[in-house]
Amino acid sequence: MFEYEIDRMNHAQLVREAAARRLSREAAASADREARRSGRRDGLRDAEGPVDDGGPGRFARAASPGPRDPG
Repeated sequence: MFEYEIDRMNHAQLVREAAARRLSREAAASADREARRSGRRDGLRDAEGPVDDGGPGRFARAASPGPRDPG
């Protein structure tokens, strides 16, 4: 083979590899954008989940000190 043909084959291989990398980066970026978009739309931005306020009975009564020891 001539050097020119080898160079063209190498160039074609590099172009294919660059296209594959670009495609994988675009797919990953698209997935990230979709995840952020769906999280924002559903209000699921925090990892812990929704906050439960517990209602009126969420606080316990403090223990009373009890009778004092006269001694």
